[in-house]
Amino acid sequence: MKGALWTLGFVLAIVVLPAATAVTVVVTPVVAPSYTFLQSGPTHPTSHSTNWAGYAVTGTRGSVSFVQGSWVQPGAVSCSSASRWSSFWVGIDGFNSGTVEQTGTELDCSGGSAVLSAWYEFFPAFPVTISSVPITAGDHIEASVTYVNATVGFTVFLKDVTTGHSYTHSHKVASAHRSSAEWIAEAPSSASVLPLTDFGVAKFGTHATGIANTNEATISGTTGAIGSFASASIQRINMASGATTKAATSALTPDGTSFNVTWKHA
Repeated sequence: MKGALWTLGFVLAIVVLPAATAVTVVVTPVVAPSYTFLQSGPTHPTSHSTNWAGYAVTGTRGSVSFVQGSWVQPGAVSCSSASRWSSFWVGIDGFNSGTVEQTGTELDCSGGSAVLSAWYEFFPAFPVTISSVPITAGDHIEASVTYVNATVGFTVFLKDVTTGHSYTHSHKVASAHRSSAEWIAEAPSSASVLPLTDFGVAKFGTHATGIANTNEATISGTTGAIGSFASASIQRINMASGATTKAATSALTPDGTSFNVTWKHA
């Protein structure tokens, strides 16, 4: 998108997993109540990534067939003359495999102004801008990725619930493992990770958007919210560069459906 100069959803980079080997970067996820109670939810194993913050739920190869999420589209807290980038999405794969099937929104700073858009991506192919769904800060976004079958492949769906505009597209990805589902705030990449837009707080899930049955996945035929899966399969991801935390992910709400990602550093 925007000339396809960068990649949005590349494989989770330099992740430190408990008792596991680090993942290698392949390229060179109604009136809302207060979020003050977020930290009262259950805790889960925490990973650190150079470009992702949010949650992933893992399964065996071929087990993930659906992921759905919602978020309130962040706006830039400030846009200086320096360029900054960020994206917010749901997807299948990428946490422990070499493809990502995903759709979401983008918030960049360019020339001192915020630039927002919608997109989908079947990584390692470049992202594609969804020009028919304009995005504005504060909009409530709903998105999903569904594995249909070997003939159709994956179907991505994105809707701006605030305006009613939506988009659907299907594509086959022969090498997809279907082994993880994600709900992510990301610093996109162009050869290396790009500076992260100051988006303030990105709010994912029912408690922020009022959208029912959101932040769910279907794994091995069972559909449930993030927090409904086995604790060992749920990864809470913080974005960091060395000792510097770039974005921090909250605990899940007690019902396992919602969380925040808070910007810390570009």
